[in-house]
Amino acid sequence: MKYLPFLLLPVLALLSLFWGSADIAATDVWRALTTGGADGSAASFIVLHVRLPQMLTALLAGSALAAAGLVMQTVFANPLADPSLLGVNAGAGLGAAVAMLFLGGSLAAGSLSLSGYVLTVVAACVGAFGVIALLVLFSALFRGNLQLLVAGVMVSFAASSVIAILSYFATAQGLQGYVLWGMGDFSAVTTERLPAFAAAILLCLAFLWLQTKPLNALLLGNDYAANLGIRVRPTRTGLLLATGLLSAVVTALCGPVAFIGLAAPHIARFLHHTADHRRLLPLTFAWGADIALLAVLLTHLPGGIVLPINAITPLLGVPVVFVLLFKRSV
Repeated sequence: MKYLPFLLLPVLALLSLFWGSADIAATDVWRALTTGGADGSAASFIVLHVRLPQMLTALLAGSALAAAGLVMQTVFANPLADPSLLGVNAGAGLGAAVAMLFLGGSLAAGSLSLSGYVLTVVAACVGAFGVIALLVLFSALFRGNLQLLVAGVMVSFAASSVIAILSYFATAQGLQGYVLWGMGDFSAVTTERLPAFAAAILLCLAFLWLQTKPLNALLLGNDYAANLGIRVRPTRTGLLLATGLLSAVVTALCGPVAFIGLAAPHIARFLHHTADHRRLLPLTFAWGADIALLAVLLTHLPGGIVLPINAITPLLGVPVVFVLLFKRSV
């Protein structure tokens, strides 16, 4: 059981390369992987430039969201905390809404011209990082976690209100594009965008890995952590900044993927019976990646039908929440 999430990773990763909306023989998939697409066939292109980036994106995004969820649950001592709780996802959604619904998908300012997917990603990043800046400010102003939590929820409500107003006045085409973005899509990160996406996520995950001692101290409360020599407020700010960056990057490029950040930490705790972040953090990374890869597999239905990610992740996450609720009620 201890190594289960790590054993599942290569299995799910390989399955996601061999299974997709296009009917490609297993021998052709294997040839594309071993030859690097030297034959130049359509099958090789699909495997190397569609399925492989999607698999790596799902692995990275799942790990990022799971890590962000675990850290937020620890910092706020709230088992139902996840990356959407502090409004980062709402900020990214507001940025995307401004790009698609208000600007109509294009922006020209002097020599700068952005349109389509690039504008959406840039606007979503600006919105998410704007919320992160607010959270850092709130973290410096508010001493208690509860105040910071309420402030983040209020930011989320305010962003959702603005999105509703923009949606009301939007065109049908703009609204459709925004709804599709909001359903989540791991295939949006292309081969060209993958290195920057991976670098941002891996740097944040490495930072969180170095914070296992402060995270373990925060489990016992802010006062106890301070007695152990942990500088609570700067530590909390750094942790929120890292988790906010993880959420912002994933949300901007993949859409607001739901439930992975909530479900993965609880799966790790429930199956491995540990609260020590030295073990819990890598286990949560792995379970987050496993859930994301499983969601990718389940979105591809026979007949070439591809469902959005957010049509599947709640089906995987809701049972975890119910188990948590029943567990806490007995």
